[in-house]
Amino acid sequence: MQSLTSVIAIAVAATASAASADNVVNLYSSRHYDTDERLYSDFEDATGITINRIEGKADELIARMTAEGKNSPVDVFMTVDTVRITRAKELGLLQSINSDVLEAKIPANLQDNENQWFAFSKRARILFYDKNDVSNPPMTYQDLAKPEYEGMVCIRSSSNVYTQNIVAAMVAHLGEEATADWAEAVVGNFARKPQGGDTDQLRGIVSGECDIAMSNTYYFARALRRDVSGVSDSIDTIGWVFPNQDDFGAHINISGGGVATHAPNRDNAIKFLEYLASEQAQDYFSAGNDEYPVVQGAPLAESVQALGDFKEDDIPLSDIAQNIKTAQRILAQAGWN
Repeated sequence: MQSLTSVIAIAVAATASAASADNVVNLYSSRHYDTDERLYSDFEDATGITINRIEGKADELIARMTAEGKNSPVDVFMTVDTVRITRAKELGLLQSINSDVLEAKIPANLQDNENQWFAFSKRARILFYDKNDVSNPPMTYQDLAKPEYEGMVCIRSSSNVYTQNIVAAMVAHLGEEATADWAEAVVGNFARKPQGGDTDQLRGIVSGECDIAMSNTYYFARALRRDVSGVSDSIDTIGWVFPNQDDFGAHINISGGGVATHAPNRDNAIKFLEYLASEQAQDYFSAGNDEYPVVQGAPLAESVQALGDFKEDDIPLSDIAQNIKTAQRILAQAGWN
């Protein structure tokens, strides 16, 4: 009688075998946007390759890939932050690929230094403020630590990958000791215990709970384009600052993907990634989800254009990823809950 472990192993192997075909690509994605449906259908129409998609939280998908091992059916892993795409790499879940298309179109700082993942859209993490109450908004990330902003700042928790990313970037620019001092001072300026998502930080400004908040640009741009409860009706009261325009620039978060180590349809996986760098797909990242495209010259949605031009931090994301564990330690020591 077969053990349960053997039965599961046989089932996984059978799934992996069935997943390999000339006209499919198997995608694990933590992107949860309904507007991405157009990305997938356009790729299928253009190539005749069917996308078999499983969506879930990034950590759950990473755990699934790890458990499936060499029998995993996944060809492409996509997620929405540097932290988790780097974790997938560190766990050996991604492989290096050669693609002249991706090398030509994706800026060097927005791809892994070993070609294991590439960014396909980006969001700037910037500062927002109440125009009625704040006449001297912070102009840099460092300014959030100033005593004059005591009790005014709303921001996400230390467990959030966006928070970890910005702190890791600060380590890269300022060093560990200076960043630790900064984080402790920012905690002292909290208006409330960190809570909620980026939209909740913007709602905090509208409700009067916060005067200053940090959020990714696409949450605000979305509220410009369509109704977002608790934000859109009072959006004229919210001002924004692209930080650090006189030095390293505004911090960038990404949505990116890579080819799985045991991809049964490797060629199709590369074709899918190359499609995501196409003009059509880049246009849709912006028009459909208020993100910035990564390919130079790709069009911007009106909601994104409304935010204005800015200088972005061009530090390689691979360098920021190396500081994540340091950032996590700094956040814990600062009492950033």
